Amino acid sequence: MRIFMQRLELYLKAVGPYIDVVMFSDDYGMQTGSQISLAMFQEFFKPRHKEMWDFAKQLAPVKVLMHSCGSITNLLPDMIDAGLDAVNPVQTNCKFMEPGRIKSQFKDQITFWGGGCNTQQILPFGTPAEVRKDVLRNLDVMTPGGGFVFQQIHNIQADVPPENVVAMFDAIAEWNDLH
Repeated sequence: MRIFMQRLELYLKAVGPYIDVVMFSDDYGMQTGSQISLAMFQEFFKPRHKEMWDFAKQLAPVKVLMHSCGSITNLLPDMIDAGLDAVNPVQTNCKFMEPGRIKSQFKDQITFWGGGCNTQQILPFGTPAEVRKDVLRNLDVMTPGGGFVFQQIHNIQADVPPENVVAMFDAIAEWNDLH
């Protein structure tokens, strides 16, 4: 961790005034829940995250973004307490990560950076109409009150039909025109 903190300091002293977000990555979740217990997270990871995230915010006026795939709702309160500002990718198809559930549970405590379109089932295997419906529904649920950055749940893979990618962006434009 000492080496990481030294590199973080060098990085933020060089570019800190020019950036808005520092991203940290780990994968704590699976499709059905977190990979580690809450107690283990609190003992081994939370103190280190708090130290890193506080340090980053002392060095530059940045927000902290954490990448963690999977279902991590049980860990989010402790991550927020440690200084987390935003989470990505927001796998809304995982257990306990449904858009309505996480938005009502965490309201204005955190920004959700992702969750705009399901990349495991709908984007690769759905029709353009199904993609449109998924995007519009997720925007309706996730945008009220702010705290949402539209992004499909994860990277767009090679097997996604191009017309579904177009449908996703068209749905965003449609939603923006209506709101």
